[in-house]
This record gives sequence, C-alpha cells and structure tokens, in this order.
Amino acid sequence: MKKSIFLIAGLFILLGAEILKVYFIMPFPGSQQSDTIGIAYFLHRNIWWIRIAGIALALQSAIHFFRVGKLWQKILLAALLIFYGAVYFAFNFKFMADTMFYQPKEKLFKAAGADTTDKEKLIIGVAINGQAKAYPIEIIGYHHQIKDTVGQQPLMVTYCTVCRTGRIYSPFVKGKYETFRLVGMDHFNAMFEDATTKSWWQQATGAAIAGTLKGEQLAEIPSIQMKLNDWISLYPNTLILQQDRNFKAEYDSLKGYDEGTLKSSLEARDSSSWQKKSWVIGIKINEKSKAYDWNNLVQQKIIQDSFEGTSLLISTEPDHKSFFTLNRYIENLTLNFTYNAATGLLKDAETFSTWKPDGTCIEGLLAGKHLAAIQSYQEFWHSWQYFHPDTQKFTQK
Repeated sequence: MKKSIFLIAGLFILLGAEILKVYFIMPFPGSQQSDTIGIAYFLHRNIWWIRIAGIALALQSAIHFFRVGKLWQKILLAALLIFYGAVYFAFNFKFMADTMFYQPKEKLFKAAGADTTDKEKLIIGVAINGQAKAYPIEIIGYHHQIKDTVGQQPLMVTYCTVCRTGRIYSPFVKGKYETFRLVGMDHFNAMFEDATTKSWWQQATGAAIAGTLKGEQLAEIPSIQMKLNDWISLYPNTLILQQDRNFKAEYDSLKGYDEGTLKSSLEARDSSSWQKKSWVIGIKINEKSKAYDWNNLVQQKIIQDSFEGTSLLISTEPDHKSFFTLNRYIENLTLNFTYNAATGLLKDAETFSTWKPDGTCIEGLLAGKHLAAIQSYQEFWHSWQYFHPDTQKFTQK
C-alpha cells in the first residue's frame, strides 16, 4: 500500500508539473483569467528539480511492481509511464509557444515599386533617421516578434493577435542588446523571455513581470498602424516586409484578421461597442490613459477631445482602415474641425484651412503645416482595459 502511495504521488507530481507549467501561460480554458504568472514562472524555473522529486518518489515503487507485481499491475504501470511520456512530449514540444510560432527563416524587404503586397492590408509602420519600414500585420501577427534594424537602430517589432496590440521596442536592457523568445501569454497577451536572465516580459506594455528583471521596462519606439497604401503615400521610399515562403499556410490562416472577420474565438471581433473584443483606440498621456470607441469614430469620422492638457483630434480615412491621433494645437491656436463627407477632408473653424485626415494642411492660411502625431493604438477593449485598469472611456457629447 505504501509503495502504491509513493508511486501515485510521484506520477501526480510529474504529470501536474508538466501540464500546469504550460496550462498557465497558454490559452487553455480558464487559464488566462487569474494572476498565476508567479506560479507558472516558479514551475518553469524549477521544473527539473520537480521532475527529480517526482521520479525519486515513484522510482523505487515502480521497480518493485515491475519485479514482483501482478501482470495487471505491470500493464497498468507501463500504461501510466507511456501516458506520462505522451504528456511530457505534448507539453514540451507541441503546446509550447515557441514550438507553435517561429521566427522568419527568410527576412526580405522590397521597395514600394517592386512590392506586390495587397495595398489594402494593414501594417505597423516606423520611420527612424530617414528610413521607413512597413510590417504587414498578417505577417508579424503569426511570428509575434521580428528582430530588425531601421535607421541603424535595432528594433523588436511585436504583435499579439489575441489582444490586437502592435508595439515596437528597443531590445536593449540596461544598455545591453538582448534577444527574446515567445514563451506564452499572460491574460491573453503575448509574453517574451529574455535569453540572459530568463525574465518574462509583457508584449502590450514592455514590462518585465516575472524573474530577476521584474519591474524593468523596455523603451517603446513610436509606430503607427495604417493601410499600406496610405503609409506609402506618407513614405514613398519605404521598405515593406515580404512573406516568408516557409510560412505561407500560417499567414493564410490570418486572412480576414485586418477586417476583424476571422472566425476565431480568440481573435474574432465584437461588432458592438465596449464588448471584450470591440475595437478601441487607446492613448496614454502623463501616465493617464483613455479609450475611444472605434464604432463612434467610424460614425462621426472625427473625434475631438481634450485630455491631460492636450487637445486631441482622432480622424480616419474614408475607408476607415487608417486612423490618426493628432494634437490640434498649432501656431498658438487650438483648432476645431468639421468633416466634409463629399471630399473626406477636414476644415478648421479658426483659419478655414483644409486638412487631410493625416493632419496635413493642403489649402488655406496653414497650408504646408502638419499636426503633431500622438502615439495611439487600435486594440481589443479587453486588452486595453486590463493593461490600463484606470483608463477613462470617452463618451460623445
């Protein structure tokens, strides 16, 4: 009886550790609702000690049953060991994030003139030191992160399709260039592990949430999400990331993601406002955050607001694919805009100048001027709300 208890306890420890260390950081039913990162990190960092403890408990009993046990006991024990082997394989080589999502094998860019990417596709764009690059969401959405250099500055381009969060970070930690791997997710947000300290970092915030670097923060690089064709209009000399032919099927699985029509319980869009997977535009100023309903923007075409001392204009192109968050204070004037549905252009009430939705004045007293861009994001409401728990919600007056 005593040997049976030791055997069962050892197998219970082995099976529980293998399953839970992955369950807590992957989107299994019920796994992403609780604050279990501390437990998951402990299991990952101590998994070999836990395995040794489990084997030590079970080994002597297992040998005993194989030597003197009855036939049915030997068969049952063999079945249990095979089952553990299957669980070990599945939870270490099949269900782990970095065995499901790989880095590009071929990273190729093309100039706009040679690019054949559908120009209606959404991209995350970045411009640094005179160089611009565009990263189609359907590419980085599969890979989750791509290491690159723009304007001689190393970058970590990231995207989480379950949160609809695109972020670009500097991969330097305390002055040292760091490499990261996708390790899982926390509250449905992609999570990376650095190679040096094995700390875990949130994709949506760039913050280390477990490990020796807990509390450290990656520096974010300004970026913008928009339609590729609109990006090319702003940056004609841009380079555009191409599909890696080794992952065509994986990219195809994300077709429809841009529009929110993907049939996936994790990535599908809620069409109504302020639901978990409704789209919002989020901004953060002076450590304060605010969310704006995407449906409201589509209906109104422009949103004007004041937040943390900043006069905001949020606008969208007529096809509602590209959006812009701008500072409407310029030349000592706070401009108030109206939208012309016939032309898709804006006019300010102070100088009667005409503006494009991207904040470029094309006619009038302020012709040639540009409204300053403010970093903003389009993402799922559940993500913005969780990672910005004190966020305000904009309501149209």
